[in-house]
Amino acid sequence: MAAMSLSELDEDTVRSMAIGAVFSDFGGKINSLDFHRTDDLLVTASEDDSVRLYDIANAKLLKSTYHKKHGAEQICFTHHPSSVICSSKYNLDSSGAESLRYLSMYDNRCLRYFKGHKERIVSLCMSPVNDSFMSGSLDHTARIWDLRVNACQGILHLRGRPTVAYDQQGLVFAVAMEGGAIKLFDSRSYDKGPFDTFLVGGDTAEVCNIKFSNDGKSMLLTTTNNNIYILDAYGGEKRFGFSVEPSPNTNVEATFTPDGQYVISGSGDGSLQAWNINLAKEVASWNSHIGVATCLKWAPRRAMFVAASTALTFWIPNTTTDPGSRDAVGEAPAPAPAPA
Repeated sequence: MAAMSLSELDEDTVRSMAIGAVFSDFGGKINSLDFHRTDDLLVTASEDDSVRLYDIANAKLLKSTYHKKHGAEQICFTHHPSSVICSSKYNLDSSGAESLRYLSMYDNRCLRYFKGHKERIVSLCMSPVNDSFMSGSLDHTARIWDLRVNACQGILHLRGRPTVAYDQQGLVFAVAMEGGAIKLFDSRSYDKGPFDTFLVGGDTAEVCNIKFSNDGKSMLLTTTNNNIYILDAYGGEKRFGFSVEPSPNTNVEATFTPDGQYVISGSGDGSLQAWNINLAKEVASWNSHIGVATCLKWAPRRAMFVAASTALTFWIPNTTTDPGSRDAVGEAPAPAPAPA
């Protein structure tokens, strides 16, 4: 398949996205997934207690590890291509023991435990610029950590379900909390409190996901009542919002394209939708073929996104002349486009 730079991402390319590879051997729902920022790698954490590493250039499973003692819920890459941070699903207790683990996929070792959270972690993100990372938990705290140190480096006590995200420059982090409030902190002086607070116009649903666009100008929020918003990241004004079909007991995810011009979202009806955020219009809708997509992320440097539920699907531009020729789900991986 011909290589495609991300600068060529237009409506026709977005509309042509189709399934290029499927991995359906999971023993349960995929809880979370993450792309490495610079290497062609994807990691997943699923209900079958597995952590799996994929080569996205060749749609190939590289390694599976199983974590029966702790489980695998939230996951994100560190800066090293074979190291990840994984939150525990089991054995959480009042001491907050072993709620987060720093894992080496290379030799299946736990490099460090991070103790503190007393309930499930629902949000996890790595700083793009240093060894800091953040976690948000149902114990109503967001915590700041350093990969090199066991002890928590900072703690924010919050109301509701905290969701955390760094901007792409690592200078700012956002924390969402009860009542639809988004607080922005300077990551170098967060102890001074937030420098700004946004309210998602009239919507008091809890935010279950935050993402910053690569240029730092926009924030993407998904809420527990199936609303998706794009906010101006500087002033907090709502640039665009839309609703998707409800999905009982399941939060859908949405993702920016790397150029920040489009948003792809899941929906409770089992579809995937693409929106042009500058024109505030829907440009594509697809059958996900996997039911409600609970995880959805666009690759940082490729014309590719992945959608997951109990199966993992790789979506790439369909360059064949027949737009429906790859509409069926197949197990055979297709080659992915080369990096931009």
